[in-house]
Amino acid sequence: MYDRILLPTDLSPGVNEAIDHAIDAAQRYDAELHVLYVVDAEAYSSYPGDEYVHEFEGLENALEQAGRDAVASIADRAADAGVDTETVVRHGVPHQEILLYMDEGDVDLTVVGSKNRSGEYRRLLGSVAERVANMAERPVTIVKTPVDE
Repeated sequence: MYDRILLPTDLSPGVNEAIDHAIDAAQRYDAELHVLYVVDAEAYSSYPGDEYVHEFEGLENALEQAGRDAVASIADRAADAGVDTETVVRHGVPHQEILLYMDEGDVDLTVVGSKNRSGEYRRLLGSVAERVANMAERPVTIVKTPVDE
């Protein structure tokens, strides 16, 4: 049923349970797990980075390295479970890059983590998971993780 499963990660606690869910689904369906981290272009383009001495020490580089570490860590967990993975780090607007990757990678199922927050929080800030679920033309599973506010 599913050959390619996508797990986007943003390093937040809201993705913890989604990781287990995606690895389990990949095992059950003998699917390849694609793990995606998007370096949020809006985060680093609006940041002056004055305290960095060298251009390679900037926020963009730090976010990219954190993303590489995150996808590698998830890939290791998946490998321990016998799941083949592909890891990708991209730059851009997170929900847009996720939707684009879903189409480019011919993804059958996307498993998105979401923090279980109050309605007021969501009304003010929205959610990448909600945007992906509402705009996707392919199946999306949202896995909620409770977090303390």
